[in-house]
Amino acid sequence: PAFTALGYAFATTSYSTNGLAVQEGIVDLVELVDIFAQQFDQPSRVYLVGVSEGGLITALCLQEHADVFDGGLAVCGPYGGFGAETDYICDFRVLFDYFFPGLIPGSPVDVPQSLLDDYEGHYTRVVQPVLRDPANADKVAQLLAVSGAAYDPDDPATREETIEQLLWFAVVGANDARSKLGGQPYDNQGRAYSGSQNDVTLNVQVQRFSGDASAREALPLCYQPSGHLGGPIVTLHTTGDPVVPYWHVQRYYGRIIAADSISGYRHIR
Repeated sequence: PAFTALGYAFATTSYSTNGLAVQEGIVDLVELVDIFAQQFDQPSRVYLVGVSEGGLITALCLQEHADVFDGGLAVCGPYGGFGAETDYICDFRVLFDYFFPGLIPGSPVDVPQSLLDDYEGHYTRVVQPVLRDPANADKVAQLLAVSGAAYDPDDPATREETIEQLLWFAVVGANDARSKLGGQPYDNQGRAYSGSQNDVTLNVQVQRFSGDASAREALPLCYQPSGHLGGPIVTLHTTGDPVVPYWHVQRYYGRIIAADSISGYRHIR
């Protein structure tokens, strides 16, 4: 009603796949505009609004389909690059496994189906009590410091909320991303972690993984906006977003500057 009361039409669609659905989402949204035009009329302008993964889809739609979309609002999306987002999520799982070994079965790149079938229950029964144990407060603090994950320092409860959200994405998204990308995309072989009480031990003992070349190469080609804007775009991003960090804005802004497209860009935080 907020849109239609102002004289706009409103249309939405679910994607043809769950999980990682960026390329499928682009195709589905272009098709949505065609369906709308067939059933009603060709709209004079089409604007996109996308949140989280939809924010990345919005940025890519405006880059690749300027003939279809006239502008967009991308909210808290990984428009700085899905490869960087993948590394951030998997780094968190790697660091969690270092500070709390054995709590979550599998690894950042291979999650057992049995865990996926009952992850919420496993988190409540096994992970949550350990995080809430005062004896582990120092480990929790180190995990957040090394990962750089955002939380509200004035609200201790947000520490666990941040950890819970990031672990959910790390567990639920790992196998799906590998399947969609045709290989394992995470690589931390050259990563130097810092912020713990003993960074030397951390970097020696933390698990290391090598990404598949095909998957790593697909990320910048298909899942990272170039900065060339086919239409005006506004990004809206909270500085304390723990799942899609604010540095995505800074990376995207840098590419827009390099592409000389700044006149079509505005950011709100």
